[in-house]
Amino acid sequence: MTEPAVDGDVRDTPLAEALGERYLAYAMSTIVSRSLPDVRDGMKPVHRRLLYAMQQLKLDPSGGFKKCARVVGDVIGKYHPHGDVAVYDAMVRLAQDFAVRYPLVEGQGNFGNIDGDNAAAMRYTEARLTAVAMALMDGLDEDAVDFRPTYDGTEEEPVVMPAAFPNLLANGSSGIAVGMATSIPPHNVGEICNALIHLIDHSECSIDDLVGLLHGPDFPTGGVLVETREAILEAYRTGRGSFRLRGRWEVEKLSHGLYQIVVTEIPYQVQKSKLIEKVAELLEAKKLPLLADIRDESTSLVRVVLEPRNRTVEAETLMEQLFRQTDLELRVPLNMNVLDADSVPRVMNLKEVLQAFLDHRHVVLVRRANYRLGKIEKRLEILEGFLKAYLNLDEVIHIIRTEDEPKPRLMAAFDLNDVQAEAILNMRLRSLRRLEEMEIRGEHDKLSKERDGILSLLSDDGMRWRKIAKEIDAVKAAFGGDDALGKRRTELGDAPSAVVVPIEAFVEREDITVILSEKGWIRAVKGHADSPDDSKFKDGDQLKTAIHTQTTEKLLFFATNGRFFTIGGDKFPRGRGHGEPLRLMIDLPNDAEIAAILPYRAGERLLIASSGGHGFVVKTDEVLAQTKAGKQILNLGEGEQATFCLPVLGDSVAVVGENRKLLIFKLEEVPEMTRGRGVILQKYRDGGTSDILLFTLADGLCWKMGERNRCETNLLPWLGKRATVGRMPPTGFPRNNKFT
Repeated sequence: MTEPAVDGDVRDTPLAEALGERYLAYAMSTIVSRSLPDVRDGMKPVHRRLLYAMQQLKLDPSGGFKKCARVVGDVIGKYHPHGDVAVYDAMVRLAQDFAVRYPLVEGQGNFGNIDGDNAAAMRYTEARLTAVAMALMDGLDEDAVDFRPTYDGTEEEPVVMPAAFPNLLANGSSGIAVGMATSIPPHNVGEICNALIHLIDHSECSIDDLVGLLHGPDFPTGGVLVETREAILEAYRTGRGSFRLRGRWEVEKLSHGLYQIVVTEIPYQVQKSKLIEKVAELLEAKKLPLLADIRDESTSLVRVVLEPRNRTVEAETLMEQLFRQTDLELRVPLNMNVLDADSVPRVMNLKEVLQAFLDHRHVVLVRRANYRLGKIEKRLEILEGFLKAYLNLDEVIHIIRTEDEPKPRLMAAFDLNDVQAEAILNMRLRSLRRLEEMEIRGEHDKLSKERDGILSLLSDDGMRWRKIAKEIDAVKAAFGGDDALGKRRTELGDAPSAVVVPIEAFVEREDITVILSEKGWIRAVKGHADSPDDSKFKDGDQLKTAIHTQTTEKLLFFATNGRFFTIGGDKFPRGRGHGEPLRLMIDLPNDAEIAAILPYRAGERLLIASSGGHGFVVKTDEVLAQTKAGKQILNLGEGEQATFCLPVLGDSVAVVGENRKLLIFKLEEVPEMTRGRGVILQKYRDGGTSDILLFTLADGLCWKMGERNRCETNLLPWLGKRATVGRMPPTGFPRNNKFT
């Protein structure tokens, strides 16, 4: 153990050790005293101190309001040595019915709204506690929990609240500490109470049984929980997961077959104004072709109106588009990382969280019972002294009148202790009436009966758990009924199907011509340009290829390194400029070029081949790439390049080599693969493949001769098996060894 430092004592300490020691102290302070909630009352220190200060100010639900500035002043002056803004922000959140499921503070004035507007300054707002907050603190004055000195040692504060209300799950919590975080969504208190009672009755129950009673989060802003039961179970089993939450919407019929969609509830912690701004930005960017307009008609209730482009638009398709592109759908994380009863942070599952709350309630029950028992014992002691005095009233009066020190004389004469004798001496004369004696005997009998009941409770474990169950039933009756506060707000919906919505539903269909230059600049122009040669290029650049397509289609790019890339038609730069380098859109290496571009057609097949004469057939669905990095399909040998990518047409393959040998063979001899080097198409001693053509054998082989085509129908001399050499082509075949 390190000796404490003294004045003038200088020690050499490694920097890493010194930093580690100090950072660890900071980290533990952040974890324990700031960011993580206690599993027992679900509160962080700032919330606990805030409620306790309000209780000390007697801001009960039945009393009046006080200025928030007064409350914040007491909190930072007595209990929480931090900034007033942080304390007031915490107070405001506890009062917002759209931020917490069961508000702990009742506010009067402007406490912000769901649009994201801030609350008024603390000097303008007032607050008091709610019934939920009072339930959390029930028993504070009955030794239910430990107290500790405040930061300056002048006051005391509770270490934890007695927490008759299951606040951790009911209101949730979130926070980021050092190296760890917590995120617990709110739940319905009625369902929590059902799960707690079930756990009391069946201590060995599984988490699946508990989730059957506590179905999932219940958010203050409602919405629809669209998550599979398996995912919900897994999240509660491990204490980690997420829940998919969507806004609630409905269709309102209008005249002439028109309709509009009305969003009545938005996901938790989404600011309505920012949501509408996001939709408006997407509309302006033409990324919501099915939506015509959005309006906010909200009052105290949320009402966001969506107008479809026309009456033929399906409401489900439009909403699916909005769910995917806006915060109308989001994932709410679950990370039940909390401080246990020993202030040790750890991730708990649902059963552990519920059991920790029950264990805390058991401790509180025993402590309150012992406290009450002590009070009863003291009162009974005094009452027994009073009864002895009434039995010997005349003698008691005589001793008091005649003795200079009556107290010792009373204690000796009637076998009284110091407390009893002092109580008799302090008794008023009016208490000597006969009726008062009867009342004392009645109170003595009542307290004796209550004492016997408490002693039975403390000695019977089953009785204690039955009493805890009754307390939980009372909480459920008070806060988990069918009223506006207790009724479940978040609907439990079915998980959305995995059906992929076609891109046509998200992108406005438009004819475009994609132009690629020799130096790799790409752009799209509106319409199917008949003369792309008229397009302007940078100095020294020229047209490489032009493809007619649509914004809703995808283009496949086959590179000379054997890798396929996929780009949607709506992703190409538009306008009158030169476009942008293709390499900015895909991760094309510097030593590779684009060998072929063709539109993606589902279900089609492609023949791909290298310059070395190897190739195979692949389905277009297998070459679709989801990322900029593309998808490697054709493996290459040393010195080879991927050169050919042809849609599969006809029944035969014609291959001509750089050695001017022509070979024709059946297409069926080329295998279909998903990835690899393929098979030999034509054998060469030197050189490689010059050109490949797919055709129908019965129609003959055609090639370009100047301005006209020439066809050869008698192809028997060139027919052979795949991977053979072939022979010289027919007379008149182009000298460049190309079919086109």
